[in-house]
Amino acid sequence: MGSGNGIVSANFKNPLLSFGVISDVQYADIPDGRSFRGVPRYYRHSVLVLQRAVQKWNQQKHNFVLNFGDIVDGFCPRNQSLTAVKKLVDEFDRFEGPVYHMIGNHCLYNLPRDNLLPLLRVPGYGGYAYYDFSPIPEFRFVILDCYDISAIGWPKDHPNTLKALKLLSEKNPNLDKNSPDGLVGLERRFLMFNGAVGNEQLEWLDRVLQEATKANQKVIICCHLPLDPGASSNEALLWNYNEVMDVIYRYNCVKVCIAGHDHKGGHSIDSHGIHHRVLEAALECPPGTDAFGYIDVFDDKLSLFGTDRMKSTDMIFSR
Repeated sequence: MGSGNGIVSANFKNPLLSFGVISDVQYADIPDGRSFRGVPRYYRHSVLVLQRAVQKWNQQKHNFVLNFGDIVDGFCPRNQSLTAVKKLVDEFDRFEGPVYHMIGNHCLYNLPRDNLLPLLRVPGYGGYAYYDFSPIPEFRFVILDCYDISAIGWPKDHPNTLKALKLLSEKNPNLDKNSPDGLVGLERRFLMFNGAVGNEQLEWLDRVLQEATKANQKVIICCHLPLDPGASSNEALLWNYNEVMDVIYRYNCVKVCIAGHDHKGGHSIDSHGIHHRVLEAALECPPGTDAFGYIDVFDDKLSLFGTDRMKSTDMIFSR
């Protein structure tokens, strides 16, 4: 691991904590394929990437692991979905410490929320998958549920499904709601495989950030969908990323937002000095290569040390 690409600078002090990261494993027991853009996908190899990641994380003795969603691919045969999710959860459970999961669109293609969330041991409530935790007093991690308002995962007659379908009908005129044809610029995010954060979750986020500010905590926002166009393709963004960022901008406690979903990865610093890091996908690693890493947490920055396809990145706090 380490900083083989030379991006991460030398650290002369011990981190406050460290944690493993991986995103978009998208395992399926099917032959290799390609994305709709023609990018190769290695469905069976991705679990080997996860296995190597867990082995490395245990050797390095990190405090916990964050999985940024999509552990099983949408092409996984539905009669194998439950078995595949359990298989991947078992692999994560080989890590000798806590594992915190996020849900992604591919997870929800395979299993409905009421089946998925207990398997992932997501500590949300009422079928929602947002929560927060503080591994040390100085930092708080906030996990968002990007498919709160979504056309996938909820029952067809659920209010959140109906809200999502209404929004898609207003924003995307295509018969195939996963097609961005004819959509321009940021409007290209209104695709069925994305979603939104609902009003109740936005209010919860505001309360959490108020509490963190009072406690003088630095906050790391984690979610499957990216929150900044500078770090992601338009087609991968949270539908209401701007509303989420409006809440975040009310406070000075948020330092970094980390996401998955956009497999090529990315990094940006927004107009308020917040880093946005989108993680490269484990699914797109050719056999023998990897995409996982770990993050060292300091009082003034996060340092991501990646393997192979996952780029190492220093994220120095600027506010």
